Amino acid sequence: MPKLAVVMTPDRVADVCGPDARQLLDDRFEVSWAGADLSPAAVEKLVVGCDVVLTSWGTPQLEKAWWSGGAGPKVVAHAAGSVKKLIDPAILEQGVAVFSAGPRIAWSVGEYCLASMLTLVRRLSRFDQAVRQGGWKQSTFRGGELAGQSVGILGASSTARALITLLKPFGCDVLVYDPYLSDERAKQLGVRIASLEEALRCRFVSIHVPDVPETRGLVTRKLIEQLPDQAIVVNSSRGPAIDQEALLEQCLDGRLFAALDVYDPEPPEFGPEVLAASNLLLTPHIAGDTTEGHLALAGYVLADVVKWLDDGIRGPSFVDPAVWSIAA
Repeated sequence: MPKLAVVMTPDRVADVCGPDARQLLDDRFEVSWAGADLSPAAVEKLVVGCDVVLTSWGTPQLEKAWWSGGAGPKVVAHAAGSVKKLIDPAILEQGVAVFSAGPRIAWSVGEYCLASMLTLVRRLSRFDQAVRQGGWKQSTFRGGELAGQSVGILGASSTARALITLLKPFGCDVLVYDPYLSDERAKQLGVRIASLEEALRCRFVSIHVPDVPETRGLVTRKLIEQLPDQAIVVNSSRGPAIDQEALLEQCLDGRLFAALDVYDPEPPEFGPEVLAASNLLLTPHIAGDTTEGHLALAGYVLADVVKWLDDGIRGPSFVDPAVWSIAA
């Protein structure tokens, strides 16, 4: 049996390892479990000499020195999102296969984005506020609909693809800005390729770009000012992708609506005017954080690890070294 080291605390195991994952671990691997101590020395003792390492949030960075002389594991399975802070890219050059549960988390993020769009377009926060203040139906405003509307998506990442799937029943005209999106792939997704400016002319805009130098400040003050009146902006990717100050100004003026799950910096420090604005939906970086989603993470990557070990199949959680530089 392949040797597998679970390099996460017992609390994290309970968070990301559901019954299916535990059964797969029992059936297919000789497992070593970490305790509460995740010091470099304790982790090195677990990792060196094993075939597979299973990691998650809280796992310290894996040292490339542990792979010297071929002693490191051949597979890293990350039951969480980005692996960029977990491993040095030099480890990939050792022929190590890396798997990430990012695509599973993407579905949770997609649901968040859809829920945010519907909440804001129906003006649910304003109606909720009115009822709490003793009011009833309002004659001064009315909610709208998502169906048939134009949706601009920035970045064709896994979270964007999840949202695109969820939008299909609504019959939206989906425009995607992504310099790396091919015509063939766009056709498969059922979307139209657009420039950044074209995507930002849509009634709904959802941001799904990684945090790389090219995307920081991508949505400038000028572009925000050119958004159509009553546009709805959702940012579940990274705070620096958009001029947050300019966006908030436009929302406080009542021209735009926004759902923000990420900020620059985090956590944000907002004044009472922002916190009271009913056209702002503010959440604490939880778009990908669901009970069902977390419990599925270890099983998601382990299923692909087994296929890789048995038949060399690259499943959806496989991290392609060729796209490391633009990955989230």
